[in-house]
Amino acid sequence: MSDIKYTPTPVAPPPSYETTTAIPLKSSTTKSTPQRAPVPLTLPILSTLQGRRVILASASPRRRQLLAQIGLSNLAIIPSNVPEAFPKTLSPFEYVLQTATQKAMTVYSSQINSPDGEPALVIAADTVVVSSRGQILEKPRSEGDHIAMLKGLRDSISHKVFTAVVAMAPLPSARDPGYALKSTVEETTVKFGRDISDDLIMSYVKTREGADKAGGYGIQGMGAILVDRIEGSFDNAVGLPLRPTLALVEKVLRDDEDLVDEFAEVEEDE
Repeated sequence: MSDIKYTPTPVAPPPSYETTTAIPLKSSTTKSTPQRAPVPLTLPILSTLQGRRVILASASPRRRQLLAQIGLSNLAIIPSNVPEAFPKTLSPFEYVLQTATQKAMTVYSSQINSPDGEPALVIAADTVVVSSRGQILEKPRSEGDHIAMLKGLRDSISHKVFTAVVAMAPLPSARDPGYALKSTVEETTVKFGRDISDDLIMSYVKTREGADKAGGYGIQGMGAILVDRIEGSFDNAVGLPLRPTLALVEKVLRDDEDLVDEFAEVEEDE
């Protein structure tokens, strides 16, 4: 028999809850045929933004990926650096709306005279998970908090995900206040499986996938294993409702045209 003793390979510690980063997957040596990307949407409103400066006021890679799906891929990523300090006593609707509006206005104001040029469009969003008792759930603060949060969502009947989206664009007519702002708030109901074991919750927490997400899970990733069903938009639960966002972009970019038409009608009446 050999005298060589087995030495386990050192395992890197999981990322901190304070500085969570994605764990890179190991590359595979197996060659695969690249899939052809779908042809982008050819909508008039998206065509008007080609070659213009569009800002996403969020560092979320999920929101960036979702916007790329509808053809908004050449984005400037400029997150708001203002602390989110609105009181949790606000209704979830008001909380996400005020937070998203603050993000949009902060970034828009900082970029309106930027050397990179005036933004043609600023998109901001905020997502919160709300327990069945109406408690706004933030990102878990620790592993223990993470476990308790997921157990609470499992043991409740259901919980809700609210996402507010705010779009801002400058008004070419320079009418006061100089910009157009439109917003929407979408709601999705999520129900966890009641048969989810504590071991499964612990195992999921150890992956750290949900450590940087409100509510402590990512429905678009491994967190889907916790979900029994949803009512409402899936992409809203991910962090950006695509169809309402596209409609919002169209409204805010046409806002100045509507004002000009309305002003012309008033002059004709006079």
